Amino acid sequence: MSRHFNYRSVVDASPLDVWDWHSRPGAFERLVPPWERIQLLSRSGSILTGDRAELKLSLGPFSLRWLAEHLDSERGRGFTDRQVRGPFAHWTHRHIFEPEDADRCRLSDAIEYGLRGGPIADALAGWAVEPKLRQTFAYRHRITAGDLGVHGRYFPDGPRRFLITGSTGLVGSSLVAFLSAGGHTVTRLVRGQSHGPDTSGAATAQWDPAQGLLDAESVSGQDVVVHLAGAGIADGRWTPARKRVIRDSRVTGTELLARAVAEAPEKPRVLVCASATGFYGDRGDMELDEGSAGGSGFLADVAREWERASSAAEKAGIRVVHLRFGVVLTPSGGALSRMLPAFRAGIGGPLGDGRQYWSWIGLDDLLAAVVHVSASADLSGPVNAVSPRAPSNAEFTRTLGGVLRRPAIMRVPGAALRLLLGEMGDELLLASTRVRPAKLIASGFEYRYGELESALRHGLGRATEVSR
Repeated sequence: MSRHFNYRSVVDASPLDVWDWHSRPGAFERLVPPWERIQLLSRSGSILTGDRAELKLSLGPFSLRWLAEHLDSERGRGFTDRQVRGPFAHWTHRHIFEPEDADRCRLSDAIEYGLRGGPIADALAGWAVEPKLRQTFAYRHRITAGDLGVHGRYFPDGPRRFLITGSTGLVGSSLVAFLSAGGHTVTRLVRGQSHGPDTSGAATAQWDPAQGLLDAESVSGQDVVVHLAGAGIADGRWTPARKRVIRDSRVTGTELLARAVAEAPEKPRVLVCASATGFYGDRGDMELDEGSAGGSGFLADVAREWERASSAAEKAGIRVVHLRFGVVLTPSGGALSRMLPAFRAGIGGPLGDGRQYWSWIGLDDLLAAVVHVSASADLSGPVNAVSPRAPSNAEFTRTLGGVLRRPAIMRVPGAALRLLLGEMGDELLLASTRVRPAKLIASGFEYRYGELESALRHGLGRATEVSR
């Protein structure tokens, strides 16, 4: 039996712009909800008739392959993808782009599908499949509209050339997809050979920070260099050896890249370097902005050295921005992904006394902030990449529990965290850093998800909007 699903929304972009965005590398990755485990294994072409894509869908310990073929493609009007092989008995998805008025497009997704298994499967479709489709396509439409809005706001004179380090990490891989789908030219600066398929569509250049190897020609001609590379700060207990890796991976790589930028025959316009709100240390209730002094502790010391390491680029007259990241919220990785199992099981709760402030930013807003600081010629030096208001840990955990419809009252004693994690527990989980994004706000940055609840609902598939 065939079932039908439809979702519609209006996007502030022309049908041709919406088509172009869908046709570029990175659009698929942007459209995959972060709560789903879907991997693009390979693709031939784009969304033109006859082009194909193979996906891997993971469901718990199981995985499925899905081979899709595109047909009925017409630029500026729409395209269809049809399941050739996959989990459904049949699946046909028509993407339709219709002019709403002079500057807007009605985006429609029309799906006809069937499940294997007869009447039982049909009942399952109404109970489980269609609610999941509604959340998935609500997310896809928010991403499409939001990303097109950001790309339409910046660089009106044309796309830019971006060079990105740390492009396989949580933020870097998302940034490559975001920029590529927006029409920019992206080059990934990578160490060694790629492991596994690379479907990003981005060019690559080689470097080796440990050996001091980077050809200045690799950065020559780039408009923007975004430096995100660095060992994960929460990937292992902070032994002396691990702390050296965390420090050296940031400082040594930044020094090498800054020298190459300074010596490039055709210098980039701006170097955007990742930093962290750990710069401010544990400061209690004090509200902090970019003019506040640094704090004490391992992370504060690393951040100071990290930011100083770009001095060669600054001396060469290149605009340098130190984007101080707060906790990046996405279920795809980082702090939120580690918290979710306990909270979904109803055994989550505040850490320590819960009074410590957590400064955070949604992943989509962080990607937009990178573009904003790249395009804003009057921004330089430290820029706090955080939401407008930092909640206490107690408020954060209470809000997360509410979004998941689970209790969040199982407090974790601070002493237990210190015993389990040592210094890392103190600085990452129990330290209080109440940071305000003064420079982003003053320069007109527009948040998509500046409130904690809306950011969590968006990223966890718990938003409540309806098709229109």
